[in-house]
Amino acid sequence: MNSQRPVNLDLRTIKLPITAYTSILHRISGVILFFGIAVLLFALDKSLSSEEGFEQVKACLTSPLAKLVIWGLLSALLYHLVAGVRHLVMDAGVGETLEGGKLGSKIVIVVSAVLIVLLGVWVW
Repeated sequence: MNSQRPVNLDLRTIKLPITAYTSILHRISGVILFFGIAVLLFALDKSLSSEEGFEQVKACLTSPLAKLVIWGLLSALLYHLVAGVRHLVMDAGVGETLEGGKLGSKIVIVVSAVLIVLLGVWVW
């Protein structure tokens, strides 16, 4: 029997590398965008259907909950964009090493965090 096998498979205690976190967040942001587009298309359809529909959507978007949802969707979009640019840069052959991947992940997190905070200031 191999003694190098993992003994503890509790996912809460396994330490993942930073590249795994950026990859998981990239996938989660993609799923959020997929479902968020349906909500935004519904709001667009309602606002274009009639003048009173437009006023209803306009009134809805001024609520704090709607601002939070819009901020969340735009945050997912920004993170997905920045992480996608990282993947394009890696496809070009830059940052394919282990150290380059870790540095790229750190850059993605920092740039995304700054952009999301600036976006929050703009939305609120």
